[in-house]
Amino acid sequence: MRIYLVGGAVRDKLLSRPVTDHDHVVVGARPEDMLEQGYRPVGKDFPVFLHPRTNEEYALARTERKTGHGYHGFAFHADPSVTLEQDLARRDLTINAMAEAEDGQLVDPFNGARDLQQRLLRHVSPAFLEDPVRLLRVARFAARFAPLGFTVAPETMALMQQMVRDGEVDHLVPERVWQETRKALGEAQPSAFLRVLRESGALAVLFPEVDALYGVPQRAEFHPEVDTGVHIEMVLDMAARIAPGNDVVGFCALTHDLGKALTPADVLPRHLGHEHAGVAPLRQLVARLRVPTEHAALAELVCREHLNVHRAFELKPSTVLRLLTSLDALRRPERLSLFLAACEADKRGRLGHQDDAYPQAAYLQRACTAAAAVRSESFVAQGLQGPAIGEAMTAARVAAIAALRPSAA
Repeated sequence: MRIYLVGGAVRDKLLSRPVTDHDHVVVGARPEDMLEQGYRPVGKDFPVFLHPRTNEEYALARTERKTGHGYHGFAFHADPSVTLEQDLARRDLTINAMAEAEDGQLVDPFNGARDLQQRLLRHVSPAFLEDPVRLLRVARFAARFAPLGFTVAPETMALMQQMVRDGEVDHLVPERVWQETRKALGEAQPSAFLRVLRESGALAVLFPEVDALYGVPQRAEFHPEVDTGVHIEMVLDMAARIAPGNDVVGFCALTHDLGKALTPADVLPRHLGHEHAGVAPLRQLVARLRVPTEHAALAELVCREHLNVHRAFELKPSTVLRLLTSLDALRRPERLSLFLAACEADKRGRLGHQDDAYPQAAYLQRACTAAAAVRSESFVAQGLQGPAIGEAMTAARVAAIAALRPSAA
């Protein structure tokens, strides 16, 4: 029975990155051996155990065989005869197919360390073709490691394109697409996720609403980058800069301009009403991928209202209050922060505007604080009842927001 540290922990140690998860492979053992030593079984499809003290995962070395389409179309085989190299061979990328022995020796049969040095995301074997989730994982790793200069190896991209042509991507279940997308949106450079998916052809299959934005022109005086798809990439990266690791803000950034793909050709490069036109394709995407409710709700608000936020200083105080109320911001100020982060990412996610100030966010935060400070108790004490209390509170909140405007401009 031999135990090896494997996968991301080995990769991140070699990259001098923080190691968060420690996964292990056990060679030469049976499930009974693990149970006798106090390990707790957790694997449904193959033997995985939790360490009795650390709760870290220990999986028996295994091989896998393709039996059908998609992520679930595999049969697994685990017994004491399966070698470490056989187990590593079934992994997706060479940089994830390294192991470290208990004495610290690196086991690297597929030259993962070399690919780390060369900053390449390269598949381990042709078996990469068998699991369409691997395409998403490569795109996600691109989003994580693009700041370090990583790119997808040409031969791996060729396999990904073949997976799309062969229809393997069509068999991805919505939950897994969302799971990988959500992780990618929380990475350091989410734009790389889109670029890899687009180059492979998978973006048009999985996110046709987003793919349709590429090549759609915008007015150069507002968007020097012109191409709406490029703008989305820039907004995603700005969102990662403003709200690092926050996939809710990332999803809002991804979907805020979907309506621009629907602008009639004779109107381009103007996009009148795109914020309202974008709601329908957003809802379509949300339903297809079964996006969580809070992601969907906030993304729709950003889609509809981001232009109003950009011109916040021009809005009437009553309109500002309606905006804050639509966000439920007086009761949930943390929601306003996420909303404003996405709007700021849109405004600064443009060529040459990355370091622009965005005072609208601070103004709307102050407006929310001022409006929320108006309470019903004082109006009840004045003898008001029923609807009159609500009307008085609304008037007082509008007045409180109006008082902010001279110092906000």
